[in-house]
Amino acid sequence: MLELQTPVQFVKGVGPSRAQDLAGKNIHTVEDLLYTLPYRYEDRTRFCRVSDLQPGAKTSILAEVLTAGLRATRKRRFRIFELAAHDKTGRIRCKWFHSEYLQQRKIFRRGQQVIFHGKFELDPYGSGNLQVINPEFEILDADAAVSSRDSIEMGRIVPVYEAARGLGTRTLRRLIHTILSSLSPVPETLPTAILERHDLMDRRPALQESHFPSPGTRVEDLAARRTPALRRMIFEELFLLEVGIRWKRRLARKVRGMPFRIDPGLLRAAGNFLPFRPTRAQERVLDEMAEDMRRPNPMNRLLQGDVGCGKTVVALQAGAIAMENGAQVAFMAPTEILAEQHHHYARRLFAQSGYRIGLLTGGLKKADRNALLEELSQGRLQILIGTHALLEPDVTFRKLGLVIIDEQHRFGVRQRFNLMKKGVHPHTLVMTATPIPRTLSMTLYGDLDVSVIDEMPPNRRSVKTHLLDDLKRSRAYRFIADQVRQGRQVYVLCPLIEESEKLDLRPARKIFEHLQGQVFPDFRVELLHGRLKSIEKDAIMKRFAAGRSDILVSTTVIEVGMDVANATVMLIEHAERFGLAQLHQLRGRVGRGPEPSYCLLMQGSRTIGPEAVQRLNCLRETTDGFVIAEKDLEIRGPGEFFGTRQSGLPTLRVANLLRDRRVLETARREAAALVDNFDSQKSLGRWVAGLSSGWQARYGLVGVG
Repeated sequence: MLELQTPVQFVKGVGPSRAQDLAGKNIHTVEDLLYTLPYRYEDRTRFCRVSDLQPGAKTSILAEVLTAGLRATRKRRFRIFELAAHDKTGRIRCKWFHSEYLQQRKIFRRGQQVIFHGKFELDPYGSGNLQVINPEFEILDADAAVSSRDSIEMGRIVPVYEAARGLGTRTLRRLIHTILSSLSPVPETLPTAILERHDLMDRRPALQESHFPSPGTRVEDLAARRTPALRRMIFEELFLLEVGIRWKRRLARKVRGMPFRIDPGLLRAAGNFLPFRPTRAQERVLDEMAEDMRRPNPMNRLLQGDVGCGKTVVALQAGAIAMENGAQVAFMAPTEILAEQHHHYARRLFAQSGYRIGLLTGGLKKADRNALLEELSQGRLQILIGTHALLEPDVTFRKLGLVIIDEQHRFGVRQRFNLMKKGVHPHTLVMTATPIPRTLSMTLYGDLDVSVIDEMPPNRRSVKTHLLDDLKRSRAYRFIADQVRQGRQVYVLCPLIEESEKLDLRPARKIFEHLQGQVFPDFRVELLHGRLKSIEKDAIMKRFAAGRSDILVSTTVIEVGMDVANATVMLIEHAERFGLAQLHQLRGRVGRGPEPSYCLLMQGSRTIGPEAVQRLNCLRETTDGFVIAEKDLEIRGPGEFFGTRQSGLPTLRVANLLRDRRVLETARREAAALVDNFDSQKSLGRWVAGLSSGWQARYGLVGVG
């Protein structure tokens, strides 16, 4: 009998070599393999016949191979692998691009029975047959097509898995079937009361049904993850995740921090240095932070706000509260230019205060660095602003009271904790300009309270956004020339530096040379990209910020950290190649001054994909960061949107934070009730002991009990 924690190497049919392949997918135990669920299901009780195929339909067919091989094209070194197959009702053609391995490994042979899955279209070259491009396929054994009550390949709904290195979907299917056939009793992970309250399946039958659904299960319900088995699996994953988050949050509330004296006079002092009246949203957020910082437990707060809403000034007000209480402040930014801008801004705001403010970056000379760190360790420096250099072991504070981290998504959770460890439980404020729907931010940043600045300063102008193609390029250039002649400055954004053989994109260097030499010979044009040395990048950025250059051709190194009020135009080449959140960030580089500002989205080709159309239209229609974030989440999905590795969340194997929002809410309520009703860590530990070590480690419950 196999146990859940049996190393996968000891499953029949695996062995050391395949175990190594599975380890590459983070599959080490029987339990790991059982929680590798199918990404789709095929109804093999019946296949679509070739004669019944409709152009544009995405489906599966069973056909016999007639011919297969590479075909040359007019492009040198570019060949297509083509295959012809048929059933009793007609023929189809399959094509794979850049797939010479199919020929080299002799994957297909005449007479094979193969299942093809993909989108079938009419052959544009007039053969009258349907074709499918880059289809998924599964080659059946000679006897697999014979329907049998015991078959796991045919005559039933069949699970289809993502390949794990050398292990294809058929191998994984058979391994999982072997495990389920010889698995010892499976311990339950969910409390009985929760199972009954939400009518959830027990764990063992849910695992069985998730891999090999019973006859009569609707494929549509499986695809939508709406079957009772999959609903239970989703709830289980989200519930255990929320238990881990809730417990960490509970422990954080018990830590003794550095309570600050906060009274009306101090709050007035924290606002006296502002050169403008704060918005109501800024005042509300400062009040939330002040309330946190006066408590004996350390503040752990996330500050969300759109580009240009005034997060930095609120963070510096929190810094003033810390400094007025005799504490030091660490302010970490992801880039040197952004750290320099924060340093310049802080010095300007605190010019009359007497606070000493330092800047620590990787490019600082050794003697200057040593002198700075000496001041810091002696407590003579109140604020230290810098990049990752703040994490170096020799950076020591005398009394670190507040940690501020800008653009939190650029740092990992471990980096945040490493900076916090330079003090004794300091208050922590992390900021992000990537708005996240509140429901999901409670999971993504479960150990943090969330504040939102949802109001823009009155002097912040909305940026007008236009979608253009190459036919309107000359008009765009005339508009840019008019802006420069009026004394304004312009960004031109490009996705690449050099020519690319794989992608038909206009590189930054080529565009720079064209603009400088032919289009704008009378203007000052400069090129900025990530391969330049830091000193060169800084010099170029400083010249642009000082108004000594007119047009800055750049890659995305300016996405964060450029604040030039005189820049009024952002032209983005190949805009369809950028993500929605990134486009919104780039657009935020303009509109920072009193003049009208514009974002010109230049398509790289006349026809672009449907997702790119969605992104560009969304950006054109709204400047609301939260609307854009919702759309970005919808298009990309939560895994890519959040970047779970950076956020500290485990990668979800079953649940989807967007699709399963309602289940997430229910799981969060049940997790809160469970954790809050345990009277001690010991009693919670007894419950956690019933979970496998894999689940404990995955959801941060190892230390409980």
